[in-house]
Amino acid sequence: TMDKIIEYFIALNFSIEKGPLIEDDFHNFEALNLPKSHPARDMQDTFYFDDKRLLRTQTSPVQIRTMLAQKPPIRMIAPGAVFRRDFDITHTPMFHQVESLVVEEGQKVSFANLKSVLEDFLRYMFGDVKVRFRPSFFPFTEPSAEVDISCVFCKGKGCRVCKHTGWLEVLGCGIVDPNVYNFVGYENVSGYAFGLGVERFAMLLHQIPDLRSLFEGDLRLLEQFR
Repeated sequence: TMDKIIEYFIALNFSIEKGPLIEDDFHNFEALNLPKSHPARDMQDTFYFDDKRLLRTQTSPVQIRTMLAQKPPIRMIAPGAVFRRDFDITHTPMFHQVESLVVEEGQKVSFANLKSVLEDFLRYMFGDVKVRFRPSFFPFTEPSAEVDISCVFCKGKGCRVCKHTGWLEVLGCGIVDPNVYNFVGYENVSGYAFGLGVERFAMLLHQIPDLRSLFEGDLRLLEQFR
């Protein structure tokens, strides 16, 4: 699943950027417009080593490091492992994300550009599905949206997996908040960002009901992916 995602964006001339698993507060939170009071900083959600070091909770810090090291234009994806204090049927303490950032000089990038890329990408991954964008909130994008696809299990008719709505949430996205550019010294630029959970995509592509089974080493499951 990760390989398929990466192949799609390489074909669009996106670069692959990587960063450290152990991050600092600035790159993981502050530069992403997450203030001290934000719930994501809660000790219950984040693995802290001390006051300054933590296991990254997202691959978004790679976006900050890339902007600090490069000037626009930027077209990148950041695949990798992330860590959060969570463990249930749809969450594990370690999982994988792919996040993307596109930044251009001037006001060239619009939500329409983002929408077009994501609609094409999701149909590449899941076939002929319907795609919808719902207004949402993320600290580092404004406006922000959550993206749903028509349920791949029931074809949008409604089932237990989609909670009888006909839709499945697959990723979050938005136009980069101007405050983020202030942290990296960018001026007169525009861009978009989005992020997705790789295991979430794998569950939908291969109809795996419990995320934890991907990490348990059950040969009955693993033999299906030879």
